[in-house]
Amino acid sequence: MEHLITHVEPGSPALRHGLREGDTLLAINGEEIIDQIDYEALSARRHLILHVRKADGRDWQLELVKPAGIPLGLDFGESMACTPRVCKNKCMFCFIDQMPPACRKTLYVKDDDWRMSLMMGNFITLTNVDDQEFDRILRRRASPLFISVHATDPAVRVKMMKNPDAAKLLPRLRQFKEHGIKFHCQIVLCPGINDGAVLEDTLQTLFTLHPAAQSAALVPVGLTKFREHLYPLRPYTKEEAEEVLAICKKWQDRFMDLCGSKFVFPSDEMLCIAGRDIPDEDYYEGFPQIENGVGLMRQFLTAFIAAHDAAPAGVQAQHRRILIPCGRSIAPYMRRWIAQYGPPGVDVTVQAITNHFFGDTVTVTGLLTGRDIVAQTKDADVDEMLLCSVTLRAEGDLFLDDLSLDEFRRMLPFPVRMSANSGAALYQSLLGDIEKEST
Repeated sequence: MEHLITHVEPGSPALRHGLREGDTLLAINGEEIIDQIDYEALSARRHLILHVRKADGRDWQLELVKPAGIPLGLDFGESMACTPRVCKNKCMFCFIDQMPPACRKTLYVKDDDWRMSLMMGNFITLTNVDDQEFDRILRRRASPLFISVHATDPAVRVKMMKNPDAAKLLPRLRQFKEHGIKFHCQIVLCPGINDGAVLEDTLQTLFTLHPAAQSAALVPVGLTKFREHLYPLRPYTKEEAEEVLAICKKWQDRFMDLCGSKFVFPSDEMLCIAGRDIPDEDYYEGFPQIENGVGLMRQFLTAFIAAHDAAPAGVQAQHRRILIPCGRSIAPYMRRWIAQYGPPGVDVTVQAITNHFFGDTVTVTGLLTGRDIVAQTKDADVDEMLLCSVTLRAEGDLFLDDLSLDEFRRMLPFPVRMSANSGAALYQSLLGDIEKEST
């Protein structure tokens, strides 16, 4: 593939050796460059032979030596961009298949792209990777990757994903180990499908791939009310979640004896279903799957406690009545945390919001919608609402039901203050404008 050079960094090896904007990069060390992954891997080497077509049409072979790992200094246009590859599975638990109609288009994108896994930590299934592309993963030593395993039994995995290519997982994971590629594993658990004995077999099999297999996360299936014509699934009960946690603890103890790591960790949501306390920070061994909801609550609580401990002696919050809406999972924990570590002088009501938009089986704060929050809080007798930013998209302007933050504020009779999704931010927001209060 050809890649037009749109910018050359000042002082870079590329500029010093005569590359300019408008030139076209054709190959590095005789290898075709498909995308940014190829470019970064190949250009990181010390000795480079670049095949270039100059802006005037001349063919040029440029040989250069630079320190290994130092960027070459080239930027490219759209030809180098990684357009996400879509999923080819029909998983029985797919959350996107359970989305309500008429939401914004980005919410329906099913990506399953190993490049996004490498760059952003997205979980992938490897079912849409042909042999040629898999060989590229090995050659580029793409590590670490994040793999949606669900089950190592080929028949169970095929049943869950409705894709015969799902049976190819273990041979590929073994090749990752042989080539020194590390990976983290996700196991989305569905009651009666891949828990129990199947889960134990999955954990035992994955551990044979250690240390290439770095960790495994146990995540309960997320279900909305929009499941017509989909595989009949149900949420975990408290008792079933306890059974999963018992299996988890059993294998954690075995793995600790064998390698000094727990290896497998339950997601926060599984702990919430079981009503368990949040483990200490050391339990999570550096939070290898924090983006997968494993240890987020502990990280939040640790920062909240640190903010409490760092507050000056005798500090008082600005006196007011605050309402904090949140998902039903975290609500009882949030009440305890604020009662124990919140700043004195503020009256806080934590209100668990029932998710009518997706269905009451969806209990996390990040999937609450603006209209559900408004409908259940508009009659509250408070001075202000403290709303976590996780309820909005990254741009900070829209809820999942496309209600804007400005519209949301106009629909409520009290001010709405936003708080970043961290324990430190919550503590500071609870304090309020204490300088103004003291004057």
